[in-house]
Amino acid sequence: MIIQDEEQLTAAAVLAETERAGDPRVKEIVQALVRHLHDFAREVRLTEKEFDTSINIVTRLGQLTTPSHNEVRLMAGSLGLSTLVALMNNGSEDKPTSANLLGPFWRQGSLAMNNGESIVRSPTEGPPLFFTGRIVDTDGTPVAGAEVDVWHASPAGLYENQDPEQAEWNLRGKFFSDEEGVLAFRSIKPSGYLIPIDGPVGELLTALERHPFRLAHLHALIHKPGYKTIASQLYSHDDPILRPTRSSASYRAWSARTCATRTSRRPVLT
Repeated sequence: MIIQDEEQLTAAAVLAETERAGDPRVKEIVQALVRHLHDFAREVRLTEKEFDTSINIVTRLGQLTTPSHNEVRLMAGSLGLSTLVALMNNGSEDKPTSANLLGPFWRQGSLAMNNGESIVRSPTEGPPLFFTGRIVDTDGTPVAGAEVDVWHASPAGLYENQDPEQAEWNLRGKFFSDEEGVLAFRSIKPSGYLIPIDGPVGELLTALERHPFRLAHLHALIHKPGYKTIASQLYSHDDPILRPTRSSASYRAWSARTCATRTSRRPVLT
């Protein structure tokens, strides 16, 4: 009973120290963080060894983050936090607007193109892709003249700015919705790809027996003055990574084979 009282007093003492914060929002966030962290540690009865391991994981997240790779953001995405924040900050319960992360491979200055044109700028083998989309507001009214910047990976799972074999701006383009809010373009169907698995994120996915792949998808950044800019992603329903649930043993065998195949034919994305 005494130990439990001291556990509660520890959180209360830290919360009391936050009362001097001048910024109300900072105080709100820090106090909630302290409460949830202490509640989490008490709920799982965190051991000293587990606490040290957790500290080392957080340290490695920072150590592995570079100008071209953010291990912290990768972890946030793997835990679903990035998606949650995007959903909370776009649309409302009665008028939802789907939003996704911009991702690390967007490039400013994409070339403006006419509806229906192809964004394939260098020989790229793969199944043809014909895309037609429609931009509407939260009331379902078509939005004309919306700027839609699109980009995606190649059938090899590589974006143009990380693959020297692709032409400049390959599989990228900027289109504008017509009076009906419609835009269209032609391309080649993209492939999914392996995320970095040599850090804490890879270790977590392995421990949870989750595959380390991003499904095949298209990116779109939609912008028009007077409207909120939205980053969106469209996924392929027939990606081979989408498979029925396996037993632990069969999953590990499949994942090892797939990782070896994907890694041998292309570099890991950062």
